[in-house]
Amino acid sequence: MAPLLELEGVTKRFAVRGPRLLGERRSLAAVDRVSLQLEAGETLGLVGESGCGKSTLARCIAGIHRPSAGAIRFEGRDLAGLARGERRELRRELTMVFQDPYASLNPRKRAGEIIGLPLRIHKLASGRALDARVDELLELVGLSAEHAQRYPHEFSGGQRQRIGLARALATRPRLVICDEPVSALDVSIQAQILNLLKSLQAELGLTLVFIAHDLGVVRHVSDRVAVMYLGRVVEVADADTLFRAPQHPYTEALLSAVPVPDPDVPLAEIVLEGDVPSPIDPPSGCHFHPRCPYAEARCSLEAPELAPSGTGEARSACLIPLAERVLRR
Repeated sequence: MAPLLELEGVTKRFAVRGPRLLGERRSLAAVDRVSLQLEAGETLGLVGESGCGKSTLARCIAGIHRPSAGAIRFEGRDLAGLARGERRELRRELTMVFQDPYASLNPRKRAGEIIGLPLRIHKLASGRALDARVDELLELVGLSAEHAQRYPHEFSGGQRQRIGLARALATRPRLVICDEPVSALDVSIQAQILNLLKSLQAELGLTLVFIAHDLGVVRHVSDRVAVMYLGRVVEVADADTLFRAPQHPYTEALLSAVPVPDPDVPLAEIVLEGDVPSPIDPPSGCHFHPRCPYAEARCSLEAPELAPSGTGEARSACLIPLAERVLRR
């Protein structure tokens, strides 16, 4: 059975102007040859430092950005080859929840109008049927029908994100992309939204791509996790395996920085040297080698590909075998 979503060598480049006097034009590879698969009903977590390409990849999947190279297939259909009408139909199946629950809502529209807009655009409901569907969606995300008449500024941050989620669910999508949907919320509200997402996924059979900085959040909601660094995926594994036995040095460093709620457990944070390189002029070979404590001369020459490592279906992109790295610790 084919996966619901398949990415093959997806690359997204943006033109960048060089020095004004020279008139040089360069490109920035925000996403660099990413290949992933997502099965129906599962949640794929995307993690990595700011600027690693997570949100750009999400926007490529959603059709907001057109990839510079590679293929994105949804239910076996290559999105690049779809006609305009087919692309419009696809937007019913693939929706997005954005990071900022206030900026993503039109402040001049009432909540009911915001949630009902996808239904009107796709001509799925009108009149009383549309109003009834909006009320149903509000109740589905933990609000009430009376909230339909309020404006975004009359809601709390958590309530606004519930409205954004209701809008994303309006067309009964198969895949929902959540681009850091809880990062702007208080911790207690984050837990409510995450639990709501999990219950809706079980009830509606949703497939999720979940982007976050907080590794604890990713572990809570994800079946599998893909770790990105400077536009590339450096490790993919099921959540339990990745958090128990990370295979890539960058993943090790990320996990070592996660606070442990036990004062008796000693801290063993791995401090990476230097800053994240510029994506305009990335390092040759393995992009992580300038900051990697295990790097060798060949790491600056060869770009590693994702390959099986560890147990199960875990894959990582590192030229130095894990056993050799363990001996150097």
